[in-house]
Amino acid sequence: MHFDFSAALVIATFVTGVIAGIYYLVQLKKAAEERATKEPLLVEYSKSFFPVLLIVLVVRSFIVEPFRIPSSSMMPSLLIGDFILVNKFSYGVHLPVINTKIIEVGKPERGDVMVFRYPKDPSLDYIKRVVGLPGDTIGYFDKTLYVNGKKFGQNDLGAYQGVGAGEKMTNSRLKTENMLTLEHDILIMPGRASLEGESKVPEGHYFMLGDNRDNSNDSRYWGTVPEENIVGKAFMIWMNWDAGIDFKRIGSTIN
Repeated sequence: MHFDFSAALVIATFVTGVIAGIYYLVQLKKAAEERATKEPLLVEYSKSFFPVLLIVLVVRSFIVEPFRIPSSSMMPSLLIGDFILVNKFSYGVHLPVINTKIIEVGKPERGDVMVFRYPKDPSLDYIKRVVGLPGDTIGYFDKTLYVNGKKFGQNDLGAYQGVGAGEKMTNSRLKTENMLTLEHDILIMPGRASLEGESKVPEGHYFMLGDNRDNSNDSRYWGTVPEENIVGKAFMIWMNWDAGIDFKRIGSTIN
C-alpha cells in the first residue's frame, strides 16, 4: 500500500495546529495565575511540533521537494542512487494533496527533466524528460526522435561505461542529442528493438521520454502526461548513494 506522505503531513500539521490554537484560546480566558499552571502533555507536544511541521509542509509543498532515483531510465543524466531536488513552483503553485493550481507561474519547456505522477497509477512518482509540448507531433523511428517532422541530431560519443548499480548499461552507445536549444546525453542499445510510431500531443499534455531510450517506461508505451499530474522540475543532485557516496555528483545541476 502506498503511503501518502503529503496527506499525512497536512493532517499532522492541522491536528497539532488545532490543539495548540485551542489551548491558547482557552488560556486567554484565564487569569494570569492560571496560565502559569503546567500544560497538558498533548498540548506541550503540539506546541513544539506544530511550527516544525508547518515549515516542512510549506517548503515541501510550495518550494522544493527531495526525491531518490530508483531506476536506470534516466541514465546517463541521472544514476541509480541519485538524490535530487525538485522545484515545486516552476510550473505553478499547487495546493498539497488535492494538487489544485492556485497561481500560474510557468509551463514545462522542451528538454526539462520533470517529476510527475504516473498517469496509470498517480500514487507513483516518475521522472522523465519533456520532449513533446501540447500540439506537437512526436515521432520515434530507428532510435531517433522527430518533433513536428524535424529530426533531432545525435552525436556518437562511443561506448558507455556504467558504474555501480548501472554497470549493466556498459557498452551501450553514449550519444549527445541536440534539441536545438539544449544538448543532453542519452543511451542507446543498438541491438535492442525499440517501440516506434508517431502521435500528436493533446492540449494540456506532455510527451515524456527517458534518456536511457531502450530501458525506459515512458510516453511511447502509456501515452502523455496531463498537466494536473505535474509535480515539478528537477534541478540539482544533492547526494548520491550507491554502495557508498559519490562526492563528485553532489551539487551537480540537472540538464
